[in-house]
Amino acid sequence: MTSAQVLPRVGSMLSRSTWLLWLVFAALCLAAGLGLRDPSPPDEPRFVLAARDMVESGQWLLPHRGRELYAEKPPVFMWLQAGAYSRVGNWRIAFLLPSLLAGLLTLVLTADLARRLASRKVALYAAGALWVCLQFGLQAKRGQIDMVLVAMTTMSLWALVRYLTAPDGVRWLALAGFAAGVGTVTKGVGFLPLLMLVPWAVHRRVSHEVAPATPRWAWLVLPVAFLAGTAVWLAPLLIELARTGDPELARYTRELLVRQTGERYANAWHHVQPAWYYLQVVATLWLPGALLLPWLVGPWLRALKMRDQATWLMLGWSALVLVFFSLSPGKREVYIFPALPALCVAAAPFLPGLLRRRPVQMVLAAYLALLGGLLLALGTSGLAGWSDWAVRLASDREIPAGLLRYFLVWLAAVGAIILALLAIFRRRRIGIALVLATGMLWSAYGLGLAPAVDAASSARAVMEAARRLAGPTAEIGLVGWREQNLLQAVPPVREFGYKAPWRRQWNEASAWARAAADRRWVFFLKDAASPCVRAGSAIRVGQSNRRDWLMVRGRNLQAGCVTPPLIDEAALAP
Repeated sequence: MTSAQVLPRVGSMLSRSTWLLWLVFAALCLAAGLGLRDPSPPDEPRFVLAARDMVESGQWLLPHRGRELYAEKPPVFMWLQAGAYSRVGNWRIAFLLPSLLAGLLTLVLTADLARRLASRKVALYAAGALWVCLQFGLQAKRGQIDMVLVAMTTMSLWALVRYLTAPDGVRWLALAGFAAGVGTVTKGVGFLPLLMLVPWAVHRRVSHEVAPATPRWAWLVLPVAFLAGTAVWLAPLLIELARTGDPELARYTRELLVRQTGERYANAWHHVQPAWYYLQVVATLWLPGALLLPWLVGPWLRALKMRDQATWLMLGWSALVLVFFSLSPGKREVYIFPALPALCVAAAPFLPGLLRRRPVQMVLAAYLALLGGLLLALGTSGLAGWSDWAVRLASDREIPAGLLRYFLVWLAAVGAIILALLAIFRRRRIGIALVLATGMLWSAYGLGLAPAVDAASSARAVMEAARRLAGPTAEIGLVGWREQNLLQAVPPVREFGYKAPWRRQWNEASAWARAAADRRWVFFLKDAASPCVRAGSAIRVGQSNRRDWLMVRGRNLQAGCVTPPLIDEAALAP
């Protein structure tokens, strides 16, 4: 049984021009501000640092963070960034292009999956539901792996469901397996779409469906294609390991495939959270969609009782994803992001009816009023001096007064426009107001909000200050550095390892700096200060990402001094 049998027909066919306008709108909003900011923590600087090294060194197989191998993530996402730079020649654009394109692809696939399972109008509601959820825009506007991962998992899910619901060629099984394989070497959980076979098999059993005739060998295509997808990266890596027998490469392979994948899931050492953690993720980052869950439970239960195939598949798979990540002690908000497009598809057939209900309209209108009112209040209170929150923000991040005012003006303007949209469309057309308000939010983020704090968040300001202090030709060594420091550093620059203990970095940096004491400086984190720095000789450079940074000239490092073990560095890790 399909959604079309559970529900009355929902609306007429939508024209291609409607979809074209929708995609242009989404593309313009997501692309707004492209090229106006630098990579900022978390994650963005390290990926761009590795991608930049690939371009400059010509060695793309193994990503590096400075002089060390970067073994926390496979290099596929960094390949995409490096490839984008090779085409556009601008890192500010290139580092965001993969996420932008992946976001648009995810919207298209989500809509088409809903169209195939229901109708064209339902497809529009599925895409709209995904668009308005905060987490989608946050990831599509960030230079992180997760949007690309979700594009791969959604593509795999789309192809697999297309085959399972209407087998018309093993090419869809091949695409599903290949996309899941590429997703797995993009980020280890890319195999998740293959779990769709579980709710599909259960639905077949409870609904007593007879599967369409298909050759048994066709199912072999799925694992073969999956292995082919993983071979995009694993094959050249393993070939190089077999060819060279390099012990460093062997350690890298073991670290990535064993510790950073299996052990990170089963025995996480970072981001340890309670079992209920993802409930708060849904309640916040999936707004405003999360507000509709109380009204969706009833229709979903009725659809499951009537054995509606689309609901069984989408909800069943989403539940498996939630259980999979809840079982691991390590949890982050982006981990369950792959389930969001499927849940939007599951919700879409019921949204036209829900959005006609007064209580639903009132709740969504209250959400927009609260969002717009909060942004307007924050912006105006900061501009008028009614609250010191903006002063504290500027102090913590060393944002100049002019940029702070620019940020507050944008904040107030976005809030005012959201409230104006609510007043224009009111509760009866609250869906349109939500879509336009979300577009305004992400456009303002790209054009005004992020650029206003960019110099401080990206560490560009502090690294430019370090270069001015040292002079144009002096060499700067980095100790206790973060990826954004090395990325934004103005050459000539030297680093002494990223994961190396601070005492080891200091001892190597001290010998290096004293060898040319008048033209070499050490730039270091205040918390990583060494007792070998002569008292009163360190100069404060500035603050970035809530950390203080200092510099000392090589001649002010005590000869023969050995830096002892310093404070617990793990406590200061990002």
